[in-house]
Amino acid sequence: MSMKFLIVDDSVTMRRIVANSLQNLGFKEYVEASDGKDALLKLSEDDTINFVITDWNMPNISGLELTKAIRSDSTLSSIPILMVTTRGVKEDILEALNAKVNNYVVKPFTPQILKEKIDQILSNS
Repeated sequence: MSMKFLIVDDSVTMRRIVANSLQNLGFKEYVEASDGKDALLKLSEDDTINFVITDWNMPNISGLELTKAIRSDSTLSSIPILMVTTRGVKEDILEALNAKVNNYVVKPFTPQILKEKIDQILSNS
């Protein structure tokens, strides 16, 4: 199955790191969004996106709000969501999991960790 990722982060540098990691893992197709609002627009315009990697802390619409918006939209609700964030305390992770993110990565991360999390999500779906 061909994967097309949506990388959502307000940091250009972080989007670049995630994009480079994906490319190194053999995933060539991705689009970028600078916050949750931008991400929802991209998702509404491009029905080939089938995996979201999002930061939590962003302006306009946070990664958590983005996750809830995706999960409550019947056309998007099955898209896997991987949250990549600096928020590593247990309460935050539980809140994200309750919002139905598929997996969670705390920054900084290695491409190997990213690969493991993506593989876990894909094998579960």
